[in-house]
Amino acid sequence: MLDAAVAWMNARGNTQQWGTTPYSQRSDGPARVERYLTENTPYVAELGGAPAGVLILDGGPSPQLPIAPAAEPERYVRLLASDRRYAGSGIGAALLAHAAEETRRAGVGLLRVDCWAGGGGALVAFYERNGFTPTGRFTSGSWPGCVLARRVG
Repeated sequence: MLDAAVAWMNARGNTQQWGTTPYSQRSDGPARVERYLTENTPYVAELGGAPAGVLILDGGPSPQLPIAPAAEPERYVRLLASDRRYAGSGIGAALLAHAAEETRRAGVGLLRVDCWAGGGGALVAFYERNGFTPTGRFTSGSWPGCVLARRVG
Protein backbone atom coordinates (compact mmCIF):
# COMPACT_ATOMS: atom_id res chain seq x y z
CA MET A 1 0.00 0.00 0.00
CA LEU A 2 2.85 2.43 0.82
CA ASP A 3 4.72 1.60 -2.39
CA ALA A 4 1.54 2.23 -4.38
CA ALA A 5 1.06 5.55 -2.57
CA VAL A 6 4.55 6.69 -3.61
CA ALA A 7 3.86 5.69 -7.23
CA TRP A 8 0.47 7.46 -7.17
CA MET A 9 1.98 10.68 -5.77
CA ASN A 10 4.85 10.59 -8.27
CA ALA A 11 2.48 10.04 -11.21
CA ARG A 12 0.77 13.29 -10.20
CA GLY A 13 4.05 15.20 -10.03
CA ASN A 14 4.41 15.03 -6.24
CA THR A 15 7.95 13.80 -5.64
CA GLN A 16 8.54 15.77 -2.43
CA GLN A 17 6.01 14.35 0.03
CA TRP A 18 7.30 10.76 0.24
CA GLY A 19 10.11 10.97 -2.32
CA THR A 20 10.48 8.73 -5.36
CA THR A 21 11.80 5.49 -3.87
CA PRO A 22 9.16 2.89 -2.97
CA TYR A 23 8.96 2.22 0.78
CA SER A 24 9.97 -1.41 0.32
CA GLN A 25 13.20 -0.33 -1.43
CA ARG A 26 14.29 2.32 1.09
CA SER A 27 17.15 1.37 3.37
CA ASP A 28 14.97 2.11 6.41
CA GLY A 29 11.56 1.31 4.85
CA PRO A 30 10.93 -2.29 5.90
CA ALA A 31 12.33 -1.70 9.40
CA ARG A 32 10.15 1.41 9.80
CA VAL A 33 7.03 -0.53 8.79
CA GLU A 34 8.00 -3.28 11.26
CA ARG A 35 8.33 -0.67 14.05
CA TYR A 36 4.97 0.84 13.11
CA LEU A 37 3.36 -2.57 13.52
CA THR A 38 5.14 -3.64 16.71
CA GLU A 39 5.87 -0.46 18.66
CA ASN A 40 2.75 1.52 17.78
CA THR A 41 -0.95 0.76 17.48
CA PRO A 42 -1.94 -0.09 13.89
CA TYR A 43 -5.51 0.00 12.58
CA VAL A 44 -6.35 -1.47 9.19
CA ALA A 45 -9.52 -0.62 7.31
CA GLU A 46 -10.86 -3.38 5.09
CA LEU A 47 -13.27 -3.42 2.17
CA GLY A 48 -14.51 -6.79 1.05
CA GLY A 49 -11.94 -8.47 3.29
CA ALA A 50 -8.98 -6.70 1.64
CA PRO A 51 -6.83 -3.99 3.28
CA ALA A 52 -7.99 -0.58 2.10
CA GLY A 53 -6.23 1.78 4.50
CA VAL A 54 -3.97 1.94 7.51
CA LEU A 55 -3.54 4.31 10.44
CA ILE A 56 -0.71 4.11 12.97
CA LEU A 57 -1.44 5.64 16.37
CA ASP A 58 1.32 6.51 18.85
CA GLY A 59 1.80 8.45 22.07
CA GLY A 60 3.65 11.37 20.50
CA PRO A 61 5.43 12.74 17.44
CA SER A 62 8.36 11.05 15.76
CA PRO A 63 11.63 11.85 17.52
CA GLN A 64 13.16 12.34 14.05
CA LEU A 65 11.05 15.45 13.46
CA PRO A 66 11.44 18.88 15.08
CA ILE A 67 8.08 18.61 16.87
CA ALA A 68 7.81 18.92 20.62
CA PRO A 69 5.53 16.56 22.51
CA ALA A 70 2.36 18.21 23.76
CA ALA A 71 2.25 19.65 27.27
CA GLU A 72 -0.51 17.13 28.08
CA PRO A 73 -1.22 13.50 27.29
CA GLU A 74 -1.81 12.99 23.60
CA ARG A 75 -2.28 10.39 20.90
CA TYR A 76 -0.50 11.00 17.64
CA VAL A 77 -1.29 9.82 14.12
CA ARG A 78 2.08 8.63 12.85
CA LEU A 79 0.89 7.34 9.48
CA LEU A 80 -2.31 7.45 7.47
CA ALA A 81 -2.48 5.84 4.04
CA SER A 82 -5.19 4.36 1.89
CA ASP A 83 -5.23 2.12 -1.14
CA ARG A 84 -5.63 4.57 -4.01
CA ARG A 85 -8.14 2.25 -5.70
CA TYR A 86 -10.57 3.39 -3.02
CA ALA A 87 -9.69 7.10 -3.14
CA GLY A 88 -12.60 9.33 -2.25
CA SER A 89 -14.56 6.60 -0.46
CA GLY A 90 -13.94 8.01 3.03
CA ILE A 91 -11.40 5.48 4.28
CA GLY A 92 -9.00 8.11 5.61
CA ALA A 93 -11.84 9.99 7.31
CA ALA A 94 -13.14 6.76 8.87
CA LEU A 95 -9.69 5.87 10.19
CA LEU A 96 -9.29 9.36 11.68
CA ALA A 97 -12.72 9.08 13.32
CA HIS A 98 -11.63 5.74 14.78
CA ALA A 99 -8.40 7.29 16.07
CA ALA A 100 -10.42 10.06 17.74
CA GLU A 101 -12.68 7.48 19.39
CA GLU A 102 -9.70 5.39 20.57
CA THR A 103 -8.10 8.55 21.97
CA ARG A 104 -11.31 9.43 23.80
CA ARG A 105 -11.64 5.85 25.14
CA ALA A 106 -8.13 6.06 26.52
CA GLY A 107 -9.15 9.14 28.50
CA VAL A 108 -6.92 11.39 26.41
CA GLY A 109 -8.31 14.68 25.11
CA LEU A 110 -5.79 15.55 22.40
CA LEU A 111 -5.17 13.88 19.04
CA ARG A 112 -2.42 15.34 16.87
CA VAL A 113 -0.93 14.67 13.47
CA ASP A 114 1.76 16.17 11.27
CA CYS A 115 1.69 16.22 7.52
CA TRP A 116 3.33 17.55 4.41
CA ALA A 117 2.37 21.19 3.95
CA GLY A 118 3.53 21.51 0.33
CA GLY A 119 1.53 21.01 -2.83
CA GLY A 120 -0.79 23.91 -2.19
CA GLY A 121 -1.79 22.63 1.25
CA ALA A 122 -4.26 19.98 0.05
CA LEU A 123 -3.24 17.51 2.76
CA VAL A 124 -3.53 20.16 5.47
CA ALA A 125 -7.01 20.94 4.15
CA PHE A 126 -7.94 17.23 4.32
CA TYR A 127 -7.08 17.15 8.02
CA GLU A 128 -8.98 20.39 8.60
CA ARG A 129 -12.07 18.84 6.98
CA ASN A 130 -11.67 16.03 9.49
CA GLY A 131 -11.77 18.24 12.57
CA PHE A 132 -8.10 19.16 12.98
CA THR A 133 -6.78 22.69 13.44
CA PRO A 134 -3.26 23.75 12.39
CA THR A 135 -1.13 24.57 15.44
CA GLY A 136 2.31 25.09 13.93
CA ARG A 137 4.63 24.75 10.98
CA PHE A 138 8.05 23.15 10.79
CA THR A 139 10.70 22.25 8.24
CA SER A 140 12.64 19.00 8.20
CA GLY A 141 15.46 19.53 5.73
CA SER A 142 13.58 21.01 2.79
CA TRP A 143 10.31 19.23 3.69
CA PRO A 144 7.60 21.70 4.82
CA GLY A 145 5.35 20.30 7.52
CA CYS A 146 2.31 21.30 9.52
CA VAL A 147 1.21 20.06 12.94
CA LEU A 148 -2.53 19.84 13.50
CA ALA A 149 -4.57 19.07 16.62
CA ARG A 150 -8.06 17.85 17.38
CA ARG A 151 -9.78 17.96 20.76
CA VAL A 152 -11.69 14.74 21.39
CA GLY A 153 -12.76 15.00 25.04
